[in-house]
Amino acid sequence: MSAALEIAGFLLCLGGWTLIGATLPHNYWKISSIHGSVITTSTLFENLWKSCAEDSTGVSNCREFDSMFALPVHIQACRALMIISILLGFIATVLSLLGLKCAHIGLSNEDGKVKFAVTGGFLFILGGLCSMVAVSWYAAMVTIQFFDPLYAGTNGSKYGYSVGQAAPQQLIYTKTSEAVTSTKEYV
Repeated sequence: MSAALEIAGFLLCLGGWTLIGATLPHNYWKISSIHGSVITTSTLFENLWKSCAEDSTGVSNCREFDSMFALPVHIQACRALMIISILLGFIATVLSLLGLKCAHIGLSNEDGKVKFAVTGGFLFILGGLCSMVAVSWYAAMVTIQFFDPLYAGTNGSKYGYSVGQAAPQQLIYTKTSEAVTSTKEYV
């Protein structure tokens, strides 16, 4: 595999990992739907850590979730999966950096560098899958709550405009395509 392709794959995965890191604290995971409303005086939005209300003047008031154990299971699981994804991405970044052929860091033999690169790529894919499961599960629960007439919470919320759907696919597609195009070297 050429060094340029290796660096491009590493930079794309680093970008995907950065997007996952930006998704975790993003405020707009769930937004109140204003569809069909003539006058909107406030907008409710929340993420994995807090719930906020914003009035028509743009002033927002946020409240962190009181207890971790009082949260629904899907929010707890999404928190855990996103944090695991970020940790796996950090380890994968270090291993992939050590596995780059053009980087003279760590091992000097080719077999060791290939093993580091493959392990880093596998961890990037695993981190992307963790993030994809978390974001998809959260979006599915928001959709289920939106269409459930018996839901006791704030009904009429829709999935927010988070970058969480794009980041895991970038990680998975980049490393999978990189592995497929250079299977001869990795085997």
